Amino acid sequence: MNDQGRYQPFSYYQLMETSLRELLVEKGIVTDEQVNAEVAAMRARQPERGAKVVARAWIDPEYRKRLLANGTAACEELGLQIPALHLVVVENTPQVHNAIVCTLCSCYPRVLLGIPPDWYKSRNYRSRMVREPRLVLREFGLNIAESVQIRVHDSTADMRYMVLPMRPKGTEGWDETRLAGIVTRDSMIGVAVPQVR
Repeated sequence: MNDQGRYQPFSYYQLMETSLRELLVEKGIVTDEQVNAEVAAMRARQPERGAKVVARAWIDPEYRKRLLANGTAACEELGLQIPALHLVVVENTPQVHNAIVCTLCSCYPRVLLGIPPDWYKSRNYRSRMVREPRLVLREFGLNIAESVQIRVHDSTADMRYMVLPMRPKGTEGWDETRLAGIVTRDSMIGVAVPQVR
């Protein structure tokens, strides 16, 4: 139903989703309740899950090594299940700034970052980030020095990336909870950096 209270026809993808869901329920493979519970669980995922991972890596050098070696296993150490995906965590350093994109669609580490922002799914971001990343980052308000290399990582259907941002100066002595509070979704995509508040 639109804003004027009129019904609008389903889009192609809405029709496909509805048809597939109804078929799975009819065949007894899933129930409506299971589908609704999974949708609610997906919507409840927030960037705080990824922020928890980043904060742990900032305070625990051994965990950081494990996270960079195998992101999926390291997240599972914290009780965060990464179903059927290979998670690669890339680390920002003073010499290298990383950003993630999915040029074909909008593959994104939803289990850690929640629902992707609309701009991440846009054709504009998906095409321009790989061609002119420095300019795109500048449009996000992030000016990366020319001496810093920018690496753009393209997600795939079975592999997702997450950026481990640099820990900001002035956060020495902070506990894990306080550190997690300054980690944003955009900093884990690579279009922002954590700010000390």
